[in-house]
Amino acid sequence: GWFRRLLHKHKPSSVESSLSTSHSASSSPPSSSAESSSSSPSTSLARSVCPSRVSVLDISASGSARWTKSYDVCICHSEVDLELVEELVSYLEGQPESFRCFLQLRDGTPGSAVVTELCDAVQNSHCWVMLITPSFLQDPWCKYQMHQALAEAPMANGRTIPVVKDVDRKDYPRELRNLYYIYMVLKEKSFKQIRDTVFRYLQELCRSSTSGTE
Repeated sequence: GWFRRLLHKHKPSSVESSLSTSHSASSSPPSSSAESSSSSPSTSLARSVCPSRVSVLDISASGSARWTKSYDVCICHSEVDLELVEELVSYLEGQPESFRCFLQLRDGTPGSAVVTELCDAVQNSHCWVMLITPSFLQDPWCKYQMHQALAEAPMANGRTIPVVKDVDRKDYPRELRNLYYIYMVLKEKSFKQIRDTVFRYLQELCRSSTSGTE
């Protein structure tokens, strides 16, 4: 009987303490409860997908690995597609990161050999955009530059970016079939995909360089 009375006596106090605890938790700001808990998967995903302002500043810092080469991206294209390429270059160079693009007709040295210019452009650029059109497939210099890029980075670590326009799957270069490509339907969307791919590569390059020096 005394044990039952003891339980009955302490029950209200335990209920009161639980109520006060729940009241204090509910009265705390939502932000504090969110901060005390671990980040949700959706929050972590949003943070990783959306490039932050800090990331942009990292790849543009004076000591970053980005500046080890003269250009961020080299555009390999046929002269027939020059108008489209000029739009792409204008888009990339107008981004907050101010990507440095090599455009052969604009940046090539007058009087230099074409082979030398193409090889230098590949070696002095971090990424290579291959604008694969019917004219590209018929241009021997485009194929030469494509082979130079593949020889420079045979493991295909994101540096070679094929962009396909008006080309059937059966005509797509066999040398590039182990790489994912961007199929250009909407120009603006494809330009953004190219920009994001170059950005990711430079971001990873700077991150690897920083971790290697620490």
